[in-house]
Amino acid sequence: MLSYVLRRLITAVLILFGASFIVYMMTALSGDPLGDLYGVPNSERLIAARVEALNLDTPPVLRYFDWLGGALGCLAPFAATCDLGVTVEGQQVTGLLAAAVVQTLLLVTAGTVLAIVVGITLGIVSALRQYSGLDYTVTFFTFLCFSLPSFWLAVLLKEFAAISFNNFLLDPVVSWATVLGVSAVVGLGWYVASYGARRTRLLLGATGFVLTAAVLWFLLATDWFQQPALGIPLIALTGVLVAVVATFLLAGLRNRRALYGGLATVGAGLLLYFPVQGLFAQGGLGVVVLLLAATTALGAGIGRLSGGYDRGQNVRVGAVTGLLVMGLVVLDRFMQSWPQYLDHGRIRGRPIATAGSTTPGMSGDFWMTGLDLFTHLLLPTIALTLLALASYSRYSRASMLEIMNQDYVRTARAKGVSERSVVMRHAFRNALIPLATLVAYDIGALIGGAIITEQVFAFTGMGNLFVNSVHNVDPNPVMGVFLVTGIVAMVFNLLADLVYSVLDPRVRVKA
Repeated sequence: MLSYVLRRLITAVLILFGASFIVYMMTALSGDPLGDLYGVPNSERLIAARVEALNLDTPPVLRYFDWLGGALGCLAPFAATCDLGVTVEGQQVTGLLAAAVVQTLLLVTAGTVLAIVVGITLGIVSALRQYSGLDYTVTFFTFLCFSLPSFWLAVLLKEFAAISFNNFLLDPVVSWATVLGVSAVVGLGWYVASYGARRTRLLLGATGFVLTAAVLWFLLATDWFQQPALGIPLIALTGVLVAVVATFLLAGLRNRRALYGGLATVGAGLLLYFPVQGLFAQGGLGVVVLLLAATTALGAGIGRLSGGYDRGQNVRVGAVTGLLVMGLVVLDRFMQSWPQYLDHGRIRGRPIATAGSTTPGMSGDFWMTGLDLFTHLLLPTIALTLLALASYSRYSRASMLEIMNQDYVRTARAKGVSERSVVMRHAFRNALIPLATLVAYDIGALIGGAIITEQVFAFTGMGNLFVNSVHNVDPNPVMGVFLVTGIVAMVFNLLADLVYSVLDPRVRVKA
């Protein structure tokens, strides 16, 4: 394994050197970096200063090796000699690159994770319900989102998810006709997603209609949109649902020990609700991460003590339940700061932002700044998620359909293995193998910046930095972006190869 990894790293480094040379030469020879200075006052002095700063009196080939020397200092651990040069305006590339990477990571991380999780889930569910109404609905929706131009989707989100919703928050009143219409749409979705006899499907559709109408009435009657909260009752109800779903997926409902361990973890999380409020008042991100880790370990311990024939399943159910229950408690704490955030002088009752990553002049504690970051990332995250859903859902659907027709799946069913075990243990893991390459490729590409999304939502990320630098014939920032994206792509492609050996025992990484 070590020999294989070293061999792949050496090959990737050689490829990175060759590609960086080509990119540098293409950028350096694509235009005149002094073109904007001709004819301006003091042009001779400005031109001389830029020539000296960028070494333009040196041939491009030699300038590349000068840049390479500084870039190697960035790759050497603890060297503290990182120097990627300056831009045509005289700014340090390392500073610009650091700020752009942060903006890009803020923009694409949540959208990428959601697209992967939701897309794979939709693909697998639609494969299990092939040629059903749910399958056709998912296919239509995902391809509709895929076909929409990203800039137009962003404009629609700004209009309806930001401006219209902010107007609604000023006077959160909804007519009964709207409530019944939304409930009817949700009920129809329940009917389409259900299976079995028509009577059963109609009953589920009616249940979805009634529950949606009741929830909307509760939210409007309690002024929930302006003063949201989960509280112990909703956390308990959602936690029980999480424990049941986690047990079903990871262990099967026949494993009562795992279910009891998950429910006990929910109870432990509820007991911690009031004690952790004091910790929330004193700390920030570090306290949240520590509490999430602690409740995950607590859930795993409770699952371990539950006993039964497979304690590993109990541990996984308890750990997942503990993590999500504490996540609900953290979400409730953010909700407690929502009224204060709405009344802030910089927000003025219109919280959903349409541009930028933060509100200028915004100040407050961890919970206020966290809400501000959330409201700014909401729209671009939704846009990136919707645009990427189609590829993940279709790949996972096709992969799942192929796996479900394999001989070993039919053999498992013939042996009497439960359908849950067939899907989760035999099919799901193998269906993920082709997706490992797609995920690795997409992550490497997204780190380079979602150019159109960044421009529409005013994020100064990697994409904007790259485009502006190419336009200005500015090789150093272009090479900085290339260096980051190249290294990320190299690392994630190596991880994809290693993941193959984890997902499929027949694949082994050999030297």
